[in-house]
Order: sequence, then C-alpha cells, then structure tokens
Amino acid sequence: MEMEWDFIIRLCVAGLCGTVIGLDREYRVKDAGFRTHFLVALGSALIMIVSQYGFADILMHTGVGLDPSRIAAQVVSGIGFIGAGTIIIHRQLVRGLTTAASLWATAGIGLAAGAHMYVVAAAATVLTLFALEVLTLVFGGLGRRRTMVVFSATKRAAVDEMFNELQSREYAVISYEVEAQRSADGIVYRATLVIRAKGNTDEDRYVDLLRENPDITIERIV
Repeated sequence: MEMEWDFIIRLCVAGLCGTVIGLDREYRVKDAGFRTHFLVALGSALIMIVSQYGFADILMHTGVGLDPSRIAAQVVSGIGFIGAGTIIIHRQLVRGLTTAASLWATAGIGLAAGAHMYVVAAAATVLTLFALEVLTLVFGGLGRRRTMVVFSATKRAAVDEMFNELQSREYAVISYEVEAQRSADGIVYRATLVIRAKGNTDEDRYVDLLRENPDITIERIV
C-alpha cells in the first residue's frame, strides 16, 4: 500500500508541474493550455511508473530479463505527434514551435517525476518557465515575430476600432482581412490579421487589448 501512495504522489507532482507550464501557455492564448500540459505530464509519469514497476511479477521467473527504459522511451517519440498538432503553417508563417517544445519538455518533466526525481522535475519546470517568460523579456527585442490573430465581432465598427487600436499601439499590420458570415444570431464579422510589434513594444500586449474589448471574441492566435 505504501508503494501505491508513492506512485500517486509521483503522478500528482508530474501533474502539478505540467499545470504550471500549461497555465503560462493558457495565459498566452495558445492552443495547448493547462489541460494538455497536465495530461502530457501525467501520462508520461504513468508510463514511467509502469515501465519501472509494471512487470515485476514477470521478472520473478527465472531467465526473464526486461529493459525498463523501452516503454518510457516511447514517450519521447510519441510526444512528437502531439507537438506536430500545435505547429501551424499559414502563408509562410510557422507558429506553434515554442508550444510544441514546451510539450516535449513537459513530457520529460513527467518522466522525471515518474522516476521519483522530484528535484530534477521541479528544476526543469522552473527552467522551462524561465525560457518561456524571462528569455522573451531579455532577448525579445532581437527578433520580432509575426503573429496571426483571428477574432470575431457582431459589429463591423468593433473590428475597425481594434484595427486602429493595434496600429496606434505600435503594431505593424502585415495583412488584414475581414469576412462577413451569417449565423443564427445575425451577421458575424471575422477578422484575420498578421501583426508584428515595433521597437520596444510588448509583443503579447495585443492579447490584453483584445480581451479588454467586450465586443471582440478571440478565436485563434498562431
């Protein structure tokens, strides 16, 4: 029974680490949020536990050998399918690489927690957050990335207002498209913008601008 509680603690630690990283991605309005990162870390820890202890009864037989790393190693390759799903290529813009990398790192953190390496898992979580937040603040000005933003509104004036707001806040609008679509509630205007921050402007400030507008609904940011 004591061992089972140890396994549960490992799963909880892995899930906590994954949630912390996922909350950062959720705050940045990324497709893979805290639920995805939680499940990746939890699943990785579970696979590590099964890989280490799931075949103990088989090893009791004479002449039977087992490599405990084989099952756990499949996490490294398997996480690639999830990571690939977060990478989007649109009009020569590649988005989602950082989120894919955070999922890959989260899988490694889950493996570490599942292997009872709590200090390593915690340190890796801190370093991952450091890379996602601090490095962006320190070196963000070295290269301004392009971001595609898709949002909708029931009023065309709200779309135009947001367009002018972004331009006034030192964002360069690379492309701008508005499509009117009919729905059960009336006409919905869906805007697709590709923007880039100028100078020392915070690259992610536009997220707050969109959220602060009650007439705007964020659909996707890539």
